[in-house]
Amino acid sequence: MSVPDAALVWFRLDLRLRDNPAWRAAAALGGPVVPVYIWAPQEDGAWPPGAASRWWLHRSLAALQASLEAQGLRLILRRGPSAAALLRLARATGATQVVWNRRPEPAARRRDAAVAAALERQGLRVASFAEATLYEPGTVAGRAPERPLRVFTAFWRAAQRLPPPARPQPAPRAVAGPARWPASLPLAALGLLPRPPWADGWDRLWRPGEAGALAALRRFRARLARYPAGRDRLAESATSVLSPHLHFGEISVRQAWHAAAGAHGEAFRRQLGWRDFGAHLLWHFPHSPEEPLQPRFAAFPWRDDPAGLRAWQRGRTGYPLVDAAMRQLWRTGWMHNRARMVAGSFLVKHLRLPWQEGARWFWDTLVDADLANNTLGWQWTAGCGADAAPYFRIFNPERQQRRFDPDQAYIRRWLPELRPGAGAGNYPPPIVAHAAARRAALAAFARLRGA
Repeated sequence: MSVPDAALVWFRLDLRLRDNPAWRAAAALGGPVVPVYIWAPQEDGAWPPGAASRWWLHRSLAALQASLEAQGLRLILRRGPSAAALLRLARATGATQVVWNRRPEPAARRRDAAVAAALERQGLRVASFAEATLYEPGTVAGRAPERPLRVFTAFWRAAQRLPPPARPQPAPRAVAGPARWPASLPLAALGLLPRPPWADGWDRLWRPGEAGALAALRRFRARLARYPAGRDRLAESATSVLSPHLHFGEISVRQAWHAAAGAHGEAFRRQLGWRDFGAHLLWHFPHSPEEPLQPRFAAFPWRDDPAGLRAWQRGRTGYPLVDAAMRQLWRTGWMHNRARMVAGSFLVKHLRLPWQEGARWFWDTLVDADLANNTLGWQWTAGCGADAAPYFRIFNPERQQRRFDPDQAYIRRWLPELRPGAGAGNYPPPIVAHAAARRAALAAFARLRGA
């Protein structure tokens, strides 16, 4: 009886073994399996991983290495180009098939098509699987499929008419490796960790990897009943904080969906729907990370204010909620979603600086920087994306603080100069007056609408 040929599993943003379609498919072939990760940021187009994402990626790859080694396997690390690296590995291992999980990003789609064509020209079989979202981008459509849905409520209604997300599958019990393992780069050779080591304290805050993701999911399930009422309260631990784990695929979105079963989980499941909506929009409108979804916004009269941008980035705007949010981001690589909306609104509405500036800053500083979600959030905040009536939505940071941080616990945590007894002498005055900024923003939007 012949021995099945080896298969390569090309890991990307799916750094786990449980509920991983590509991993399960390779194991089911019955032959040796060679896990591989290829560092090729040049293939991500204009959006290679930012500094915070690279820190997380290093830790997540180390965790995946440990999981594989516990099963007698190895994670082979290579540098790109991806097609050339996979072809070399196929020759070295005798692999005849390469499997991976699909991604919705435009550059990833172009890259995967080119890689598949290159591999098939050399006689290799390729297979890819849907796993990044609950419903694969391109499958949720309204009554006119030729017109992509651009409003979340309509999108979510259409999604819920489809079969529910499949239940997550366990990791294969036994996976065999090759008789001889190919050479691998050491993880440090990828150069993912920052120099100087500004993220050293993050190891106390985060636990990247599949085990850390599952632990975070268990903690969230224990407090799921608090989520509907508490998810907007900035000082409470009511949110899931699963976003970086979901972005790097350390758990599947299906695992998160099924963990939130029951009445208390509906609000969280709706947020997972927003995540799908972002991927849906990016799939249909691949230009949206750089250009507004609504073309008329290309003529919006944005300001040029380097000093204002730097004050926003450093949390020195003179608005405590905005500044607390930006300092939380700088110190932890993460920010509460309510705080993201307030800080983003301040940049594009109060300072009238381009939303692309905010998107780029978040991309570099967030550990959960996801192109679809980042684009959706910033275009929604700027009012140029998938929204019916956005122009008058201008968050008042002081009112938002009174509503969502009434005891100032969140503000005092991140702004030590505003803690009782500290004195506020080092805290700056507001760099812009809210009322005047609101009038100017509404006037700019009105001119745009009338153009």
